[in-house]
Amino acid sequence: MEKKSPIGVFDSGYGGLTILRKLTSIMPSHDFLYLGDNARAPYGTRSFETIYKYTFQAVKWFFEQGCPLVVLACNTASAKALRTIQQNDLPTLGADKRVLGIVRPTSEVVGDYSNSKKIGILATKGTVKSESYKIEINKFFPDVEVFQEYCPMWVPLVENNEFDGAGADYFVKKGIDQLLKQDKNIDTILLACTHYPLLWEKIRKYTPIDVKLIAQGNLVAESLVKYLHRHNDINDKISKNGARTFFTTDDAQNFEEQANIFYGSSIEAQHVEMN
Repeated sequence: MEKKSPIGVFDSGYGGLTILRKLTSIMPSHDFLYLGDNARAPYGTRSFETIYKYTFQAVKWFFEQGCPLVVLACNTASAKALRTIQQNDLPTLGADKRVLGIVRPTSEVVGDYSNSKKIGILATKGTVKSESYKIEINKFFPDVEVFQEYCPMWVPLVENNEFDGAGADYFVKKGIDQLLKQDKNIDTILLACTHYPLLWEKIRKYTPIDVKLIAQGNLVAESLVKYLHRHNDINDKISKNGARTFFTTDDAQNFEEQANIFYGSSIEAQHVEMN
């Protein structure tokens, strides 16, 4: 009998835990193995080559743990490394395994939320510069115009537990104002960074009430469920005991303390070296 193993979920740090939280909610019986590359975070300002190198190392590690499927729960890694790994590395690294991102499943549906056909993207510098959302959204919704703004202070605010403090207001309002200045008819804003849901209340506060806000967690979780329904060969390889295991490339105790903010419950983490 073929050995069954968990789904791997990867992020440069903590943000992917907001995706994992939705995945475990909608797929409670599936086992998940999470890895945060906190020692080398953030990825948002790094080069394509560096992000590919780090992401490839993580994918290889997941495969060594037996994971038949890896989800890159990081917009920057999905935008800058996924395609190369899928096309160039999987045939030799694990032809029977799969690596999925979160840009495509979001892009497949986000256009349905907009009446004006004007969508705004708030993301990290790396995701914005990759143009991945513009490219992918226009594949599915060629009549939709996409506007982007990167928010360099938002991730540090979240990771330093300042996301609900008064100091965050200035930077949140600034990012939203700069995005909406690009076109007054933007009626939908996608939070294309997994950290940003923690700023939801402040983002909503400074966003016009008639502009829709979309976080990715539910979209990615629903897309993965549909994917596994279509690919029984992959789903059959996944263990289903409701187990969740957490690893970090940085200090495990610190990861445990921070993870609760993103994941919504306490966890136990283990340290792993990545090279």
